[in-house]
Amino acid sequence: MTRFTVNGQPVHYRMDPETPLLWALRDASNLTGTKYGCGAGLCGACTVHLDGAAVRSCQVPIGSIEGSFVTTIEALSRDRSHPVQQAWVAESVPQCGYCQSGIIMAVAAMLEKNPNPSDADIDAEITNICRCGTYPRIRRAIRHAARVAAGGETIAAAPPPGIDPEDAARAIPALTPPKPAGKE
Repeated sequence: MTRFTVNGQPVHYRMDPETPLLWALRDASNLTGTKYGCGAGLCGACTVHLDGAAVRSCQVPIGSIEGSFVTTIEALSRDRSHPVQQAWVAESVPQCGYCQSGIIMAVAAMLEKNPNPSDADIDAEITNICRCGTYPRIRRAIRHAARVAAGGETIAAAPPPGIDPEDAARAIPALTPPKPAGKE
């Protein structure tokens, strides 16, 4: 049995202690914003915060984090108002979007400890892989988020459309396709 806190809620996983945190989050907690990318800790699609630090959740056995605090993309800001999330929208960063939650989590952790990163700092800290190659937009969004977090700028962008975070884990009823005209 493993106990720690996920997104402010105490959890108790009855899983093998060697289970990667990624799979506990996705399979047992239905927190699917954390993505499986490579399973080797190289791509960063599975990045979450563990006690405030960005970690590759595919490489963290749940038995090693007893008593820790985990934050996933779902709880970075429930209303999507975090400066990094807002900058991502304002700078139109995502293309396919698969890697974005991991990159956003890595950037948010970096900006907490270094609110004004240089290009070298960004290169050293943000090693996530974006297969679509949106790196120039990512760098612009990081700079934009840093300015917003410092209070030097605001973002007029509204939260992105989509599923309300409160509804994210609820099942969506199956849709019945419409019948062709003239067929009853």
